[in-house]
Amino acid sequence: MRVLGVDPGLTRCGVGVVDGGAGSRLTLVHVGVVRTPAGDQVATRLLAIFEHVEALMDIHRPDRVALERMFNRHNVSTIMGTAQAAGAVAVAAARRGIPVAWHTPTEVKAAVSGSGTADKAQVGAMITRLLRLDAMPKPADAADALALAICHLWRSPMSAKIAAAVAADAGVGAGAAGAVGGAGGTGAVSRRR
Repeated sequence: MRVLGVDPGLTRCGVGVVDGGAGSRLTLVHVGVVRTPAGDQVATRLLAIFEHVEALMDIHRPDRVALERMFNRHNVSTIMGTAQAAGAVAVAAARRGIPVAWHTPTEVKAAVSGSGTADKAQVGAMITRLLRLDAMPKPADAADALALAICHLWRSPMSAKIAAAVAADAGVGAGAAGAVGGAGGTGAVSRRR
């Protein structure tokens, strides 16, 4: 599977493409940062991010896009720009029919380093080791994008198994309800006259 990880941001938007799967080695395909000038209009900056990510999707053809799920409510101006950039990326993926997965920072840290409270240096060191790189990707936005891609590669097989189990359980429940409903029409008690 090939995953495009995106650490969204208006000023710096980290992007990283990683190949991998269950039982296979991780391979770095691309890493970088989309930068937009702070003095430009927000709409212009979002368009730049959208176009850059679209170009990456066309070149690298990811199977999935992994985005950071934002939940921090303390710095509203930062969260707004981050959410807008994430929206631009999600739209680019939707236009191409690429599924988007959202992961929290804690999920990403835990998947990559084994601890949901790992700091950026620990995550960066693990990214360097896992992808067999000579140096930690810089800036941190680039390393974070790779961490998102790796998190999705490692979590998606388990998520798929859980979804299949839930679907199977729902099917069993629906089948049992259908059997009950079939005996009495809609499950109502039938009376013989």
